[in-house]
Amino acid sequence: MPIRTIDDLGDLSGKTVILRADFNVPLKNGVIGDDTRLKATLPTIEALLKKNARIVMLSHLGRPDGQPNTAYSLQPVAEALAALLGRAVAFTPDCLTTPDEGDLVLMENLRFYAEEEKNDRAFAEKLAAHGDIFVNDAFSTAHRAHASTHALAQLRPACAGLLMAAEIRALDAALENPERPVAAVVGGAKVSTKLDVLTHLIKKTDLLILGGGMANTFLAAQGFAVGKSLHEADMLDTARRIISEAEAQNCRLVLPLDVVVAEEFAENAPSSCVDVNAIAAEKMALDLGTKSIQHIISALESCKTVLWNGPLGAFEIKPFDAATVAVAQYVAQRTQKGSLTSIAGGGDTVAALAAANAKDGFSYVSTAGGAFLEWIEGKTLPAIAVLEDAAKAA
Repeated sequence: MPIRTIDDLGDLSGKTVILRADFNVPLKNGVIGDDTRLKATLPTIEALLKKNARIVMLSHLGRPDGQPNTAYSLQPVAEALAALLGRAVAFTPDCLTTPDEGDLVLMENLRFYAEEEKNDRAFAEKLAAHGDIFVNDAFSTAHRAHASTHALAQLRPACAGLLMAAEIRALDAALENPERPVAAVVGGAKVSTKLDVLTHLIKKTDLLILGGGMANTFLAAQGFAVGKSLHEADMLDTARRIISEAEAQNCRLVLPLDVVVAEEFAENAPSSCVDVNAIAAEKMALDLGTKSIQHIISALESCKTVLWNGPLGAFEIKPFDAATVAVAQYVAQRTQKGSLTSIAGGGDTVAALAAANAKDGFSYVSTAGGAFLEWIEGKTLPAIAVLEDAAKAA
């Protein structure tokens, strides 16, 4: 991997590490709704403490529009981290104030200053004054060139934390150096929001499986009537171009053979499974059918690597979660048997796999949204590029 990680750091006695974490957790009335991101950063914190470092932690929370706002204070996060770590976490109510004494300090919300999102170098220099070494463990913010993720990395010796390194290794294993054949499962509502993803993946994968609302657009592009199904009529030419480009790239495109239809999108709405050439005008396709599920599983049997982004149907409401559940459980089972490497992330993916009781079976599930998508779109992520530059300069 062309970046340095904390594994490359020796004993850090007498050194202060500035740790950029992602503690952007759901917070309401001072109560954290989901501490997944906190737990994900614990291994990096504990590893740095074992190296005898003092740690000053930086993060953003929500969108306070560049102004202090108690509703977005990170103080509850400091308290939650202390409970998870079983040790004191000091809290400093201003990210520019000299940190309080203590070997573990959390600074207040970076986005209380507009300079953070502007990647302001003078602001980054003030942050850099807090320590000797910069460690970025916030992959989920890597697609943004902000002061604490980009400019700061140019002002101190910089490397990746354990979570950041794991994310990069997982995505590298899926797209840059995968064991082939490699398949991508891509769902979601619209082709327009996944256009760059699809265009990039047909160049990188051997098999591209499409589901969700976007599959309806591809069906319509092939001349099938899709009734009241969610689809983008203005994207039909684009869908046909993707079909053509996939063929030219020797990427097999797997589209639905049958779908589950209903007249309304509602819990336990009367539904039926029909072939894609039999979608009635008053019906909408809300999930893939049984033939499609078996077709996908059969197509995946020879694959060694799977990249998953997005649900295959309207998984939030039964019975339209069947395809997502069946295929996700198949991927998880093969992964657990050691015959498949499976990487997932972005958007509703984590929730969909959790609902399918398949999340823990995947090789790696990224909690990142935009950064994950931009990576699989083939874009350069500023916060990773600057770490690569730091590694070259080291």
